Amino acid sequence: MDISDSRECDSMSKSLEMYYLSTMYTFEFILGIIGNGIVVFGYIFCLKTWRSGNIYLFNLTLSDFAFLCTLPQLVSRYSKGMSSHENTWCQINRFLLHGNLYTSILFLTLISIDRYLLMMYPLRNHFLQKRSMALVLSIVIWVLVTVELSPMFIFIGAQNTTESDQCMDYASSGDAVQSLIYSMSLTVIGFIIPLCAMWIFYMKTHTFLKSHRSQFAGALTLEKPLTLIVMAVTIFSLLFTPYHIMRNVRIASRIKFWTVSPCTSDLIKAVYILTRPVAFSNSVINPIFYFLMGDHFREMLMNKVRHFFKWFTTCCRCNFWTDRTQRRLNSTDLYVLQ
Repeated sequence: MDISDSRECDSMSKSLEMYYLSTMYTFEFILGIIGNGIVVFGYIFCLKTWRSGNIYLFNLTLSDFAFLCTLPQLVSRYSKGMSSHENTWCQINRFLLHGNLYTSILFLTLISIDRYLLMMYPLRNHFLQKRSMALVLSIVIWVLVTVELSPMFIFIGAQNTTESDQCMDYASSGDAVQSLIYSMSLTVIGFIIPLCAMWIFYMKTHTFLKSHRSQFAGALTLEKPLTLIVMAVTIFSLLFTPYHIMRNVRIASRIKFWTVSPCTSDLIKAVYILTRPVAFSNSVINPIFYFLMGDHFREMLMNKVRHFFKWFTTCCRCNFWTDRTQRRLNSTDLYVLQ
């Protein structure tokens, strides 16, 4: 392969980073801020009674906001084709990026379990349905994800030690062999095990609904938890699976004993780039779960919005008539003076 072909291959991944990543992350930032902002507003000002599922979803929103805060910097970097950043900020950025991914996975798993328990214990008398336990499990998830992602600081920092001006993505930085071992472990612990747990509770929920359908008149009410679990499993499979596969393939392609041509390596990198914003788009999709949770969240939010618009239109009308009356009084005073 000649040098010109190698340059053409290399330009493919650079073009994807400059145009594809910057565009996708821009849309995700705008839609994510709007969606999660509405949810936070609804939960703080509308929801009076917080249950276990609400606590998991609120933590999910906090994770999404932490991720969304990293996007302006990433968009600026990719759109300008530059990688000059402080080493510490680069590490924090990558940590928050992956922290959102794995906290989302675990909180979605807990939501699936919570929906199953809601069918089995509709009076919420199971200890896992208590708010105190939900708070404890939420703290455990944050601590667990922090611990399992802490080695990422080493791999990203190692790349920046030799190239201080480069803020590389995780799969392109650090020692390839050690990074692959860690990435495979992270894939099993942070992705495959929660995915299996979600599938198990999906099948248990489906079996429960099938065996009890004839005993309950409100079949549609019982199917809501199944809809939520199906949606969570679908997001898991479609968004996260391609990313984890290509991340490991990308790291493996950097190992010396796997000899690949420059074009093949860049093609792997290009496909890996395509999967990244798809996986992180969960921050845009997650707010949909709030409207499927029940607890009258959607009704309370719409009532609050209608009340706000009613108050706003009333104020506008009052200001309009006040200004109009004031103008009439001013014109009358002017006429008397004349």
